[in-house]
Amino acid sequence: MSVKLRQNAAIANENTLKDNQHMLFVLSNTDDKNIPFIATLETKLKRSKCELKDLNKTPVVIDLPNGGVASYVILNSQLNMFQRHTLLRAAIKPIIAEQAETIDICVFGDDSTKEAHACAAYYVVTVNAANLPSRKKEHKPSILKSVTIHGYKTSHDYAYVNARVAGNTICRELTITPPNELTPTLYRQKIAKLAVENSWLHKEYDMNALKEMGAGAFVAVAQGSEPQDAAIVHLTYHPTNAQKHFSIVGKGICFDTGGHNLKPAKYMLGMHEDMNGSAVCLGILLAVSKMQLPIKLDCWLAIAQNHIGPNAFKQNDVITALNGLTVEIVHTDAEGRMVLADTLTLASREKPDAIIDFATLTGSMITALSDRMSGVIVNRPELAAKAIDAGSKSGERIASFPYDDDFDSDLDSDIADIKQCTLDGGADHIHAARFLGKFIENDIPWIHTDLSSANRKGGLGAVESDTNGFGVGFGLALIERLLN
Repeated sequence: MSVKLRQNAAIANENTLKDNQHMLFVLSNTDDKNIPFIATLETKLKRSKCELKDLNKTPVVIDLPNGGVASYVILNSQLNMFQRHTLLRAAIKPIIAEQAETIDICVFGDDSTKEAHACAAYYVVTVNAANLPSRKKEHKPSILKSVTIHGYKTSHDYAYVNARVAGNTICRELTITPPNELTPTLYRQKIAKLAVENSWLHKEYDMNALKEMGAGAFVAVAQGSEPQDAAIVHLTYHPTNAQKHFSIVGKGICFDTGGHNLKPAKYMLGMHEDMNGSAVCLGILLAVSKMQLPIKLDCWLAIAQNHIGPNAFKQNDVITALNGLTVEIVHTDAEGRMVLADTLTLASREKPDAIIDFATLTGSMITALSDRMSGVIVNRPELAAKAIDAGSKSGERIASFPYDDDFDSDLDSDIADIKQCTLDGGADHIHAARFLGKFIENDIPWIHTDLSSANRKGGLGAVESDTNGFGVGFGLALIERLLN
């Protein structure tokens, strides 16, 4: 989808908008003057027994005399970015549902307020107008062709917003793709095509190469699948003006049966989205490339499936990881930390300034946070504040959890260097992080992101679809903080 953006510095009025069909009015407070179609709005509010000030909690949609539709919302200064995105999503939903070809965004307030509102509204409109793949016969794709912003004209063309939308969209596209259409083979083909289109360096470590390297943790998970098409894929964006070097690492389990510890049907349904962490990384890499950020960005994707079969790994197996550590297998449904272990080792050997990994990793993180936000665990205390701040700025909320070393005693093994996990439940999200931290070499600053909010019924924040692309906006904001 390509949306043409127009900007008009003049404040919109009823005369200039009289022929327009789909409009979003973003107010800063109830003192905004000369709101177009105020008489019709006040009639609707009176009929609903509401007041203008209530628009900061619930947007209102009105039908106009010309047959058009206008949606009104107030974004006051007390709202954080998540709250603003949520209100804007509610305000734009009925307009997007009408298959709008053009949308006019009218912003009010002082200049700084108008710019912030224009940026947020433009993002929410375009991210929800993105066309996602559908197998429904009666599917109606978005036909949005242009967005006009009235009331403020910037010196830029919202390139950051467009890049974030592109990254979020490709993340959602890949994540919702059915598993028979996104096997490791097909996924690797899609990635190779993206690499060519975006001039990324592209290298693959297939199963033969990984066996020769001694990447036993990854191979243990992938060996149960036929064909043997799993791989660690390495992509690199490297501009000539790179000031810093970062690595992003993504879990790419294309389908997770749970292995020999087979998931019940209720929890296996939807496990084609267990590759969401890798899709988040691809979304970040695409956005960084489009923004031409002055960084070298390595992207490491652990692409495999966790299947059951005669060659699948099993409880009590002892494997040797790439870094030489031996691991006692306790539960075959804790496969994500296994494929990430060797991938993190590879990433850390490139000695980046920081590593950020993304994975739909543990149920205990969902228990801790619900599906409304995601959690990070870091090996440097100062990184936690940067991550939380990046989540706040992007509207993708983040909470930080401890990384204390006394949790290691729970992973003590009688027969290997470390247990993969425990069977006791509890703080498995922390145990997973303590496990993963053992495989990072060269003492690299590291941020582990457990994507408990990758899928939420009814959408989350700015995004209406259940699979919401959480992590792309957060990752971009975090990289910018680490760069600065």
